[in-house]
Amino acid sequence: MKKYRLIFSILTIALLALAACQPQIVEVTRVVTETETVTEEVTRVVTETETVSEEVEVTRVVEVEGEAAQTITFWTTEVQPARAERQQAIIDAFTAETGIEVVMVLVEENDIDSVMAANFAAGTLPDVTVVPLDFTAGWEADGILDPAAAGRVLDTLGRDTFSEGALELLDNGSGPVAVPADGWGQFIAYRADLFEELGLEAPDTFETIRAAAEALDAAGYIGIMSGTDPGQTYTQQTFEHFAMANGATLTDADGNVTMNTPEMIEALDFYSSLMAEAGPKDTATFWDQARALYFAGEVGMTVWSPFLLDEMAGLRDSAFPNCDECADDPAFIAKNTEFATAISGPSGAPAQYGAIFSIGITSGANTDAAETFLAYWLGDEAYVGWLGVAPEGKFPMRRGTADNPTQFIEEWAQLEVGVDRKAPLTDFYSPETLEGLVQGANNIDRWGFDAGQGQLVSAVYSELVIPQAIADIIDGFLTPEEAAEQLQEQVEEIQAGLIDDS
Repeated sequence: MKKYRLIFSILTIALLALAACQPQIVEVTRVVTETETVTEEVTRVVTETETVSEEVEVTRVVEVEGEAAQTITFWTTEVQPARAERQQAIIDAFTAETGIEVVMVLVEENDIDSVMAANFAAGTLPDVTVVPLDFTAGWEADGILDPAAAGRVLDTLGRDTFSEGALELLDNGSGPVAVPADGWGQFIAYRADLFEELGLEAPDTFETIRAAAEALDAAGYIGIMSGTDPGQTYTQQTFEHFAMANGATLTDADGNVTMNTPEMIEALDFYSSLMAEAGPKDTATFWDQARALYFAGEVGMTVWSPFLLDEMAGLRDSAFPNCDECADDPAFIAKNTEFATAISGPSGAPAQYGAIFSIGITSGANTDAAETFLAYWLGDEAYVGWLGVAPEGKFPMRRGTADNPTQFIEEWAQLEVGVDRKAPLTDFYSPETLEGLVQGANNIDRWGFDAGQGQLVSAVYSELVIPQAIADIIDGFLTPEEAAEQLQEQVEEIQAGLIDDS
């Protein structure tokens, strides 16, 4: 409420009398962006003229025109309800600090490539997205990712605070196309109690893996569970581990496709026969069955990621161990499991498949807001919270800060895991076991990336030609040699298409 002295002419006695008896209330609606003083001269015409000066009380309804609230969209592959809640808490804190609204969208990892392609075509890209390593090069080449924006965020946070290996895997030749956030190394989880009972060696070579699978199968267990479903990237991920272990690669150093080499044929033969004879013995297995049957105590070995660790310890109700012994001790499977990380074949050297998850800013983003969000997400206030969404599978790819180079590694090590119950991993796994898993995450191998063929890797993953070939071998439609020749032609065709598009 403000009082203004208005000098005006009033030319009617009737209205003059009314004005003398009570203040005049004038409703004024105007838009202002700062405080202003208003002096108004009002002239009214009636039948008689008389000039008066009076003080009137003016009620002003003021609408302040401010900067419109910014809203960005963030896609994440961490879709479990408890993990979504933790991410939303980080987003809420970010919004409270910056005023930038963030809409979180949950996208299954197995679907994110096709969903991203559809949204790119429709012009509805998110502003910020989690990016599996398999798709980074392809998305950048397609124009989905904005490498310059990622570079600015890296400069803000300090490039030397990130894992050098992770940055190299994300480099398109001009720099990383996204910002590395977390990663993990794949392993063979195996029942140490059953291995001891049957006198088996650790499954870290093709020979010991085959011997263990056959012995377990003969003892009434499924020897090993790994991917066989032709429609699942899990099949590609698990086979790639075995292929690299045998020296098989997607291309040579010059980018020439090498899918029909003796090493590749040997890897295809070993993997498909192992699955057909001492594994799931079908072409419908993916990560869900591999986990479920291992938790049921029916499997001696399974190929999985560290996301298995908390679930195997009985800390998540939706994936709870249900073996006979688990009724008395839900952590029985965890306490009797050991891990083979790097494995080797007769024609190769020890190798371990792994995954790096980065966070990228898209070409359709509100760039300033997206960069602010990403720098916050991987910064002091939020990064450990992000790792805490699933610390068993989120090994930090940003080690620390300029002031404390190991800050995030140290803080990650103290995080509790689990969904419905919480406990540190050290309650179930030895320090030596955990150290081996951490080292694996920092020394993962991936074919194609070291030869600058990340875009080809992305395309091969999208087409799922390798999972289909493995299923065809298991079903008896192709021999390993025929499958290798078919894959050679298919991957060469995919590569040629990428060259034509460029």
